[in-house]
Amino acid sequence: MPVLWLLVLMHLYIAWRIAPHLPGPLAAASIIALLALSVVLIPAAIWGRRARSRAAADRWTWAGMVALGGFSMLLVLTMMRDLILLLTWPLALPPLETPTAVAVPLLALAGLLYGVFGARRTAAVRLVEVPIAGLPAALHGFTIVQISDLHVGPTVKKPYVQTIVDSVNRLHADAVAITGDLVDGRVQDLQHDVAPLAGLRSRHGTFFVTGNHEYYSGVDEWLAVLRVMGLKVLLNEHVVLDHDGARLVLAGVADYGAGHFDPSHRSDPQRALAGAPTDAGLRVLLAHQPRSAPAAADAGFDVQLSGHTHGGQFWPWTLMVRLQQPFTAGLHRLRALWVYTSRGTGYWGPPVRLGAPSEITRLRFVAATA
Repeated sequence: MPVLWLLVLMHLYIAWRIAPHLPGPLAAASIIALLALSVVLIPAAIWGRRARSRAAADRWTWAGMVALGGFSMLLVLTMMRDLILLLTWPLALPPLETPTAVAVPLLALAGLLYGVFGARRTAAVRLVEVPIAGLPAALHGFTIVQISDLHVGPTVKKPYVQTIVDSVNRLHADAVAITGDLVDGRVQDLQHDVAPLAGLRSRHGTFFVTGNHEYYSGVDEWLAVLRVMGLKVLLNEHVVLDHDGARLVLAGVADYGAGHFDPSHRSDPQRALAGAPTDAGLRVLLAHQPRSAPAAADAGFDVQLSGHTHGGQFWPWTLMVRLQQPFTAGLHRLRALWVYTSRGTGYWGPPVRLGAPSEITRLRFVAATA
């Protein structure tokens, strides 16, 4: 209940700061009506999941999550407007209350529409080359296609998953990596929607590591289903891939915080690499969260592939995620370790992406030049 009251107060703040300054009573009444609807729809996104009909629950979630995205933009823009008015108050400028009040809902609507389009479009393919010192000639050009953070659930369904599978298969990868947060829901509700992943094709197969959301959704059941589908689950373990006479170690750890849910799943890069051949030409770790990187570097990995951050997903959270993770998106270096952080292939919560496009990542490993 405290959260609900806070939500109401934030909506009242927007109404208080914007509605009185809009031109005409109709505009003011419209923004107040939209805010009232938002206050109802956002909690309904959570409560609606209890509906007996799965279709009805999904519709409530859709409506509530869109409302949450719009409210978030309205709130941030209203706060920015107040800051602008405060800073310009001593300057004796022409009155800015009305034009800035009009700008807030218009910018929020434009941002929401563009953000929904950005989230719902098929993730684009991002091409990344990773230079590796001493890479054997047989591994030069080895490709891993990474998908991450699909968040199959109330608003991400089988048709979207199928388009991702089709896009990945067109890349003819040597291996496919799924770096966690695949699902947001129970096996009994979503097994049909993740089924297309069984159709992923690559030379060496598809490999999966858990993200934090698997532990909210019944991780053991999901791991059993994914194994039946033909995905190789790497739970603090590794496989050795023989590629044209050269060996590549592909390892995976459970989510950084998995030990809080199941002590046997405690994330451990050292354990994941234990027993691996010392003469392997490349050692790659799949780890959902970028903050596994220091432990991966200590363990001796060459590359870590991660997700989790969504690149912030939409502004201004794009600025906030770096407070919790060492890397937000893209390719970075930590000592001798390359860390690639995907912005994610789906989205979580509001179906909005703004300033952080979704991606399917094709990573190509090449011999480093001097």
